[in-house]
Amino acid sequence: MPKITQLLFDCDNTLVLSEELAFVACAALSNELLEAKGISQRYTGPQLMSEFVGQNFRGVVVSLQKKYGFDLEPKELDDLVGQELGRVVATLKEKAEPCEGVMPVLDKLYAEKKYGLAVVSSSALSRVQASVDKVGQAKYFPPDHIFSAATSLPVPTTKPDPAIYLHACKVIGKEPGECVAVEDSKSGALSGIRAGIPVLGYVGSYEGEIKQKEMNALLKELGVKVIMEDWADFEKCLAEIEAL
Repeated sequence: MPKITQLLFDCDNTLVLSEELAFVACAALSNELLEAKGISQRYTGPQLMSEFVGQNFRGVVVSLQKKYGFDLEPKELDDLVGQELGRVVATLKEKAEPCEGVMPVLDKLYAEKKYGLAVVSSSALSRVQASVDKVGQAKYFPPDHIFSAATSLPVPTTKPDPAIYLHACKVIGKEPGECVAVEDSKSGALSGIRAGIPVLGYVGSYEGEIKQKEMNALLKELGVKVIMEDWADFEKCLAEIEAL
């Protein structure tokens, strides 16, 4: 295995506790869409998060179209994505918090400069930037090392498509095997795996021991070999990946 020189962090619920906040806004707009299409199903934020965690809003709407059998014109989809982004960014700027225990880890990594640091997210760039700005993480990740599947690519996509990880590697100048992706969701882990990047699974943001165990098992089924429950274990978990 090549020497690891680059760390690629998912943002939502990996660096920043943003998923629940975002999915409340996302659910409200999704319900408005479903009502307009004459579909009786409604979602709470947690329900939508449970079903679509790891996807950006464009991916959620595409999934809803497939599930409930309705179509949107490209402009309609673009307009919805824009509306959702505005609502979510405003919420994150007010309420976002860092994931528990992540700040000391980032401080140490940044000071040691042993690894390059970057963010690779499904979420729109303005949402990711709002998140890292609000919680004081912007100093670790320069703007040219924050990558968004919704914004950074010629054609917007979402994880589990590996395109954003492959793009990040190309821009940074690293081979996938030189990187480790830190991911908390099925779609995120699959994105990294499909890009050929070793994945460190993080389950610490899931509420309750049962949910954490379920995610631990799911990530391992996908091929994630090392799972981290607490950011305090990051060095040990990274060493395990480097020893593979």
